[in-house]
Amino acid sequence: MIENINQYFTDIYFNLHPTHQEAISHQSVRILQTVQKRQEVTIRDIAEQLIISHNTASEHVKKLVSKGLLQKERSEEDQRKVYLHLTEMGLTVLKNNSELDEKKLQIVLDKLSKEEQEKIVDAFRLLSEAVK
Repeated sequence: MIENINQYFTDIYFNLHPTHQEAISHQSVRILQTVQKRQEVTIRDIAEQLIISHNTASEHVKKLVSKGLLQKERSEEDQRKVYLHLTEMGLTVLKNNSELDEKKLQIVLDKLSKEEQEKIVDAFRLLSEAVK
Protein backbone atom coordinates (compact mmCIF):
# COMPACT_ATOMS: atom_id res chain seq x y z
CA MET A 1 0.00 0.00 0.00
CA ILE A 2 2.76 2.47 0.92
CA GLU A 3 4.63 1.75 -2.30
CA ASN A 4 1.46 2.40 -4.29
CA ILE A 5 0.74 5.69 -2.51
CA ASN A 6 4.32 6.89 -3.04
CA GLN A 7 4.23 5.89 -6.71
CA TYR A 8 0.89 7.66 -7.28
CA PHE A 9 2.08 10.74 -5.38
CA THR A 10 5.28 11.06 -7.42
CA ASP A 11 3.36 10.49 -10.68
CA ILE A 12 0.91 13.23 -9.76
CA TYR A 13 3.61 15.71 -8.75
CA PHE A 14 5.83 14.93 -11.75
CA ASN A 15 3.00 15.52 -14.21
CA LEU A 16 1.20 18.39 -12.49
CA HIS A 17 3.91 20.53 -10.88
CA PRO A 18 4.27 24.10 -12.12
CA THR A 19 7.24 25.23 -14.15
CA HIS A 20 9.66 26.77 -11.66
CA GLN A 21 10.71 30.26 -12.59
CA GLU A 22 12.86 31.18 -9.63
CA ALA A 23 15.95 29.32 -8.43
CA ILE A 24 15.34 28.24 -4.84
CA SER A 25 16.81 25.30 -2.96
CA HIS A 26 14.78 22.45 -1.55
CA GLN A 27 15.93 23.44 1.94
CA SER A 28 14.70 27.00 1.41
CA VAL A 29 11.30 25.66 0.33
CA ARG A 30 11.16 23.54 3.49
CA ILE A 31 11.92 26.62 5.60
CA LEU A 32 9.13 28.58 3.90
CA GLN A 33 6.75 25.64 4.42
CA THR A 34 7.63 25.46 8.11
CA VAL A 35 6.90 29.17 8.54
CA GLN A 36 3.60 28.77 6.65
CA LYS A 37 2.36 25.68 8.49
CA ARG A 38 3.34 26.59 12.06
CA GLN A 39 2.55 29.43 14.43
CA GLU A 40 5.26 31.69 15.90
CA VAL A 41 8.27 30.14 14.16
CA THR A 42 11.77 31.06 15.34
CA ILE A 43 15.18 30.24 13.91
CA ARG A 44 15.47 27.59 16.63
CA ASP A 45 12.30 25.94 15.28
CA ILE A 46 13.80 25.95 11.78
CA ALA A 47 17.02 24.36 13.07
CA GLU A 48 15.07 21.63 14.89
CA GLN A 49 12.74 20.96 11.95
CA LEU A 50 15.58 20.61 9.43
CA ILE A 51 18.00 19.00 11.91
CA ILE A 52 20.70 21.60 11.30
CA SER A 53 22.68 23.88 13.61
CA HIS A 54 21.22 27.16 14.81
CA ASN A 55 23.97 29.04 12.92
CA THR A 56 23.18 27.23 9.65
CA ALA A 57 19.46 27.91 10.08
CA SER A 58 20.26 31.55 10.80
CA GLU A 59 22.29 31.86 7.57
CA HIS A 60 19.49 30.28 5.51
CA VAL A 61 16.92 32.61 7.06
CA LYS A 62 19.18 35.62 6.48
CA LYS A 63 19.32 34.78 2.75
CA LEU A 64 15.54 34.37 2.56
CA VAL A 65 15.05 37.72 4.33
CA SER A 66 17.47 39.42 1.91
CA LYS A 67 15.55 37.94 -1.05
CA GLY A 68 12.33 39.40 0.39
CA LEU A 69 10.72 36.00 1.05
CA LEU A 70 10.69 36.18 4.86
CA GLN A 71 10.49 38.97 7.39
CA LYS A 72 11.47 39.01 11.04
CA GLU A 73 9.34 40.42 13.85
CA ARG A 74 10.28 40.81 17.51
CA SER A 75 7.83 39.47 20.06
CA GLU A 76 6.04 42.23 21.94
CA GLU A 77 5.98 40.09 25.11
CA ASP A 78 9.62 39.00 24.98
CA GLN A 79 11.95 41.22 22.92
CA ARG A 80 14.55 38.41 22.84
CA LYS A 81 12.26 36.28 20.62
CA VAL A 82 12.18 36.92 16.88
CA TYR A 83 9.41 35.34 14.84
CA LEU A 84 9.50 34.64 11.12
CA HIS A 85 6.70 35.47 8.70
CA LEU A 86 6.24 34.94 4.99
CA THR A 87 6.06 38.01 2.80
CA GLU A 88 3.64 38.18 -0.13
CA MET A 89 6.53 37.29 -2.42
CA GLY A 90 7.45 34.42 -0.09
CA LEU A 91 3.90 33.09 -0.30
CA THR A 92 4.02 33.24 -4.10
CA VAL A 93 7.41 31.51 -4.32
CA LEU A 94 6.24 28.83 -1.88
CA LYS A 95 3.04 28.25 -3.85
CA ASN A 96 5.02 27.92 -7.09
CA ASN A 97 7.42 25.43 -5.51
CA SER A 98 5.14 23.25 -3.41
CA GLU A 99 1.67 23.15 -4.95
CA LEU A 100 0.32 21.61 -8.12
CA ASP A 101 -0.24 23.74 -11.20
CA GLU A 102 -3.92 24.73 -10.96
CA LYS A 103 -4.50 24.78 -14.73
CA LYS A 104 -2.93 21.37 -15.28
CA LEU A 105 -4.89 19.96 -12.34
CA GLN A 106 -8.15 21.40 -13.65
CA ILE A 107 -7.60 19.76 -17.05
CA VAL A 108 -7.17 16.38 -15.35
CA LEU A 109 -10.13 16.88 -13.00
CA ASP A 110 -12.35 17.81 -15.95
CA LYS A 111 -11.76 14.29 -17.30
CA LEU A 112 -13.35 12.80 -14.17
CA SER A 113 -16.95 12.64 -13.02
CA LYS A 114 -18.15 14.81 -10.12
CA GLU A 115 -18.28 11.67 -7.96
CA GLU A 116 -14.67 10.79 -8.81
CA GLN A 117 -13.57 14.36 -8.08
CA GLU A 118 -15.28 14.23 -4.68
CA LYS A 119 -13.56 10.91 -3.88
CA ILE A 120 -10.19 12.48 -4.63
CA VAL A 121 -10.88 15.49 -2.43
CA ASP A 122 -12.14 13.22 0.38
CA ALA A 123 -9.04 11.01 0.17
CA PHE A 124 -6.69 14.01 0.33
CA ARG A 125 -8.71 15.53 3.20
CA LEU A 126 -8.56 12.27 5.19
CA LEU A 127 -4.83 11.92 4.69
CA SER A 128 -4.25 15.60 5.53
CA GLU A 129 -6.28 15.35 8.75
CA ALA A 130 -4.52 12.14 9.78
CA VAL A 131 -1.05 13.69 9.55
CA LYS A 132 -1.95 16.73 11.68
